[in-house]
Amino acid sequence: MAFYGYHRVSTKEQYEDRGLFELEEFCKGKNITLSGGVFCDKQTGKNFNRPEYQFIRNRIQPGDTLIVTEMDRLGRNRSEILKELQFFKDRGVYVLILEIPTTQQDFSLMENSMARMMMETINNMLIEMYAVFAQVEIEKKEKRQKEGIAAKKLRGEWDDYGRPLAMEAAAFASAYTKVENGEITATALRRELGLSHSTYYRYRAEYLKSTQQ
Repeated sequence: MAFYGYHRVSTKEQYEDRGLFELEEFCKGKNITLSGGVFCDKQTGKNFNRPEYQFIRNRIQPGDTLIVTEMDRLGRNRSEILKELQFFKDRGVYVLILEIPTTQQDFSLMENSMARMMMETINNMLIEMYAVFAQVEIEKKEKRQKEGIAAKKLRGEWDDYGRPLAMEAAAFASAYTKVENGEITATALRRELGLSHSTYYRYRAEYLKSTQQ
């Protein structure tokens, strides 16, 4: 019987050490040796197409235990989470989620069948609830991202989010002085810089704004 530790952080998160430390501290307190290994993915939790996770999934055997700190470290899609947990259950693998205390109990040791059934029901309800929370969080994050992108577009700042800037503001300012000095027309400068009409006038507006500050 082997114990596996798994943790996941998104590609933008910098600190996976906290979760790994929590796993190690829990195992130390329970005298558990993570003989199967500790694995960490730096990838989104929207799906389970992650190399380290898939390695565990293919390697783990009946009777083994998979330990994760929080439900959203496992995944953030409710239906996919429940599908994966069912996979492990069918395979005879125990999944222990530290933030859900009931997953740390072995109900098979309970002699009272009614009490065991009630605890298993409560455990399943908690798992379902935490899976919902995990999905809600990513939906809220995606909503905030969409709202942020929309706000950037309204402010004319989409370039710094969705694609590289056409050119540096300082370079535009230097080139625009030729228009101010009457050396070249605005249309000629726009063509020279290779800017679209809207991009040119957005740069122009930013430049004029900066000169008035």
